[in-house]
Amino acid sequence: FLGDIDVASPSAIEMHCIGGFAVTLHYALTRATGDIDVWHVIPNDAAGWLASVAGPGSQLHKQHGVYLQIAAVATLPEDYAARLIEIFPGEFEKLRIMVLDPYDLALSKLERNSDVDIEDVKHLARVANFDPGVLAERYRTELRPFLSGPEARHDLTLQLWLEALAEERQA
Repeated sequence: FLGDIDVASPSAIEMHCIGGFAVTLHYALTRATGDIDVWHVIPNDAAGWLASVAGPGSQLHKQHGVYLQIAAVATLPEDYAARLIEIFPGEFEKLRIMVLDPYDLALSKLERNSDVDIEDVKHLARVANFDPGVLAERYRTELRPFLSGPEARHDLTLQLWLEALAEERQA
């Protein structure tokens, strides 16, 4: 799928990937995902091209059973871009596929906070050996100021996550 996008691309494209794709592919979670959530595309005007060539209902989607979802609805920590990790370096001629570091990826799921999200966070904590202090500090300084809705709700979510992660470590 990504190879076909690379071949079709008229120019270099960098994709910042979040969601289940990043957790399953780079952080080895065994859960199927049918889409690749892309939060940011460089250059910006390539996002429309990607959506038309590889988005839902596209020929590539029909051919491979996977599609790109331009998902700019998550809130990410302010300095996430400085910590991006390239996956498949040198594999493609024009594509650079980047994923968030494990703390930023976890925090990108905080606002939605679904059951799948907390399971993803637990997995990330296990494989990355999370330091709870780093997660809490990034939340406080890089994410909390930009979240919509009541701050108390997000603070509670983080607290519940930290408690769940502590319970997992003790088990």
